[in-house]
Amino acid sequence: MFTIEHAFDSTVITLVDEGADLPILDDVVINAFEDCVTIEQVDPRTDEVVRITLSNGQLRDLAAALNLPEGSYRLENAKA
Repeated sequence: MFTIEHAFDSTVITLVDEGADLPILDDVVINAFEDCVTIEQVDPRTDEVVRITLSNGQLRDLAAALNLPEGSYRLENAKA
């Protein structure tokens, strides 16, 4: 399950782990800003939020990588 909310300066996507497999992990919160995306999840060992920040280029590369076979790639800048 996931939710989508639009805030003043970002879009917030929350991924809820509701699978039958145990253990169920804490929610993942994705904040999409104009210039970057942050991914947050509580670390159950420390009970602290861990945050990863991706640039728009890194996010584009990640999206492409999900559909490519093993290898090394460089995406060309797409001009609209």
